[in-house]
Amino acid sequence: MKTLPAVDAVIVGGGWTGLLMAQQLASRTSMSVVVLERGAPRKTSDYLDNMDELDYAIRLRMMQDISKETVTFRHSERDRALPVRQYGSFLPGAGVGGAGEHWSGISYRYVPDSFDLLTKTKEKYGAKRLPEDHAIQDWGVSYAALEPHYTRTERLMGISGKAGNLNGKLIEGGNIYEGPRSEEYPTPPMKMPYLAALFRDATKSLGYHPYPLPAATTSQPYTNPDGVSRAGCSYCGYCERYGCMIGAKSQPTNTLMPLLAKRKNFTLRPGCWVKRVTVEDGQARAVTYIDAAGEEVFQPAGIVFLASWTLNNTRLLMLSKVADPHKNLGRNLTHQISIPAATVFMEKPLNRFIGAGSAGIAMNDFDADVFDHSNVPFLRGGHIYTVCYGFRPMANFGVMPPSQKAAWGSAWKKAALDAYDRTGRISFYGEHLSYKGNVMDLDPVYKDAQGDPLLRLTLDWRDNERNMAKFMAEKATGIARAMGAREVTPFPGLKSYDATRYQSTHIQGGAIMGASPESSVVNSYLQHWHANNLFVIGSSAFPQNPSGNPTLTAMALTYRAADAIVERYVKRPGSLV
Repeated sequence: MKTLPAVDAVIVGGGWTGLLMAQQLASRTSMSVVVLERGAPRKTSDYLDNMDELDYAIRLRMMQDISKETVTFRHSERDRALPVRQYGSFLPGAGVGGAGEHWSGISYRYVPDSFDLLTKTKEKYGAKRLPEDHAIQDWGVSYAALEPHYTRTERLMGISGKAGNLNGKLIEGGNIYEGPRSEEYPTPPMKMPYLAALFRDATKSLGYHPYPLPAATTSQPYTNPDGVSRAGCSYCGYCERYGCMIGAKSQPTNTLMPLLAKRKNFTLRPGCWVKRVTVEDGQARAVTYIDAAGEEVFQPAGIVFLASWTLNNTRLLMLSKVADPHKNLGRNLTHQISIPAATVFMEKPLNRFIGAGSAGIAMNDFDADVFDHSNVPFLRGGHIYTVCYGFRPMANFGVMPPSQKAAWGSAWKKAALDAYDRTGRISFYGEHLSYKGNVMDLDPVYKDAQGDPLLRLTLDWRDNERNMAKFMAEKATGIARAMGAREVTPFPGLKSYDATRYQSTHIQGGAIMGASPESSVVNSYLQHWHANNLFVIGSSAFPQNPSGNPTLTAMALTYRAADAIVERYVKRPGSLV
């Protein structure tokens, strides 16, 4: 094993949170900062002439190599877990930028009561209304504490949108159910595709409150506070599962790497597979990794950050046997409820080839606790929306209306051609509460390419989620009728968790945050309770999954942690709470 000279900080993972932490440390201090990324380098020019649907959307070029590391899955502890050999329900990214390169860019803040969910729910509905095996808990941080950091994140990315609650004043045309924001979005909303306009008009006619999706794809040329300039969106339809060829979609490689490339105290090492964190006497001392040449390397560091994807953060803590006296590691596994609530078939063509990953319209009239849940068989909610990705033929061809009975032949081909540009989707993103039985641990049987145990997921839906999905599918079907759909296919309902159906890459939990070491792995600054120079950043810290997408919240928490490290920890190492 090769031992390298010590550095001030080593960061495992070169995605959004890892590179943001690196940028903050490298630009605000003289610390030597090293980022270890398992995948390859990436840059905008890589995407200019190679937007191949088969390669990127079907063969998943930008994702982790599932032949080298995967997870095992089971519905309950009574079942035998088996390896997931083909990606389905989530798509973790690989390479510099991580999933922030191939994301769609829908960029929500969480609503204020997400952060004290247990307290607020018990106050309003009583403890008996909570699911019997729930593991819901408060975050240990408030929306008010995160709001300035949400604003910083939106400026960094140039988020497009329309405020609905500006300093407590509700504004027509924005999301009036959002938490109060201190500033308007940095850039105006994206252009509205035809399907989105139909959805907007229908929801308004039903008395709902539609608004433009908040988008990390800029609606016009934008220069952020760091001086990084990006183009406006061209609506080419290549966002999700692709990197942006013109840099209009905010990605770590076009937003943070230009800043880091100028720093002499920053080093990026791609091709590094981190195997362990060494923790001795309550301090993280080093990380061990296999480098791009296959050599084992020992990298000592003053501070260690785990900033890889949710599952990888949790697994690395388990493999490293970091102190966990209260057995919190691996708890509160959640996965955003994501369903095609209603598939609509319209009379007129929709020009589906035009779009972007977050060009659409949403409504939050059934989000969180916006409406009273006393007389419905579930708690919480989510947002109903339509987004016009720019549907491409390989992944999207062949969706048929209910009236079409032919499954092959000339009749099927004719119907498929007719339906292709007349098919749209009304989707639902919903909250997933945490439960005691939904957990992660190390699999006792299956191993990765390095000989280490795979992570085992034990995960299933409960009646709360099933009832929520049924309710939202009914609402979406009503919206579809108001849009003038000639036929509608409602979502058939949640049954058991399906590892083969894509349901977003928004998986949370495992190294959750909280107000005490008895109930969490990290504190509100993402600092490990039992090793104060070890920080675990990203969605692994989320105690449960609110309805919106997690990136902005993960970034806001990273900004908050970086401030505390730079302003307090570097001067006087120790607990930040």
